[in-house]
Amino acid sequence: MSNIKNVAIIGASGSLGSVVFEKLVASGKFHVRVLKRVGSSSKFPPGTEVVEVDFDSLDSLKSALSGQDALVSTVSSGGLERQKTLIDAAIAAGVKRFIPSEFGSDLGNPNARKLPVYGHKVAVQEYLVEKAKTTGITYTLIYNNAFLDWALKHKFILDVSSDKPTIIDGGNKPFSTTTLSTVADAVLGVFGRLEETKNRGVYIQDAVITQNQILEMAKKAAPNRSWDVVHVKLDDLTAGADAKLAKGDYSMETFVPYLYRAVLDPAYGGNFTGKTDNELLGIKEMSEAAVFEVVKSFV
Repeated sequence: MSNIKNVAIIGASGSLGSVVFEKLVASGKFHVRVLKRVGSSSKFPPGTEVVEVDFDSLDSLKSALSGQDALVSTVSSGGLERQKTLIDAAIAAGVKRFIPSEFGSDLGNPNARKLPVYGHKVAVQEYLVEKAKTTGITYTLIYNNAFLDWALKHKFILDVSSDKPTIIDGGNKPFSTTTLSTVADAVLGVFGRLEETKNRGVYIQDAVITQNQILEMAKKAAPNRSWDVVHVKLDDLTAGADAKLAKGDYSMETFVPYLYRAVLDPAYGGNFTGKTDNELLGIKEMSEAAVFEVVKSFV
């Protein structure tokens, strides 16, 4: 497969997309084209090629993707299902490699795949896999399990900004976690290893850690806080989510417990130990001291 030179990115102003965009540009290896929604107020550095697109229009997307070798989608949950149109446009425009907005739990795991929170991702993935069988497009799915920095900032894997952090099922279940920066490194790594990453999922991590280990780091960073831990059961959280879904509540608050299930329950594949593609993609795991610094920055 020929080298990737021209890369289009969607979602470049988001939490992950902005980091991926910056690293693509900083590498000096690619000409980067940003696709943004018509009327979007997102701003990018001078000299950036920005194309306004109607994401519901196949023709608009096809035109915007003309001449592009690869497409990276970092769209948020609201835009996941629209990626099917994106795939069709990429195929029509001759895009060689598509990296969809995966960036999370291991959807190669059959249990995780069935969780209601991943319905749109699974549908897009299945559509992409079928299209790759009969067209010229190829794909790579990047699995990083729980974000480290983003999740701490948004109080997901543990609220270290609070004196009452919530520990789930005792807090000793190890899970893989990855920073936004390392996920961006993985995107660049894929473009450098096209054949080895063709039409499959790749697994990356910065560290394998537990909630209790994060809690101990937070206590070390702020020893004078009370740290009155709240203990909850994952089964109770997901049972509550099931009840909300049954009532038609599709809010993000409803879906969060399923994310915890995918990250923390060993049967759902959230520990990537022994199966990562770190070496292939040129990714080195973080030291405990480096993880501590990340945790400390959010305490």
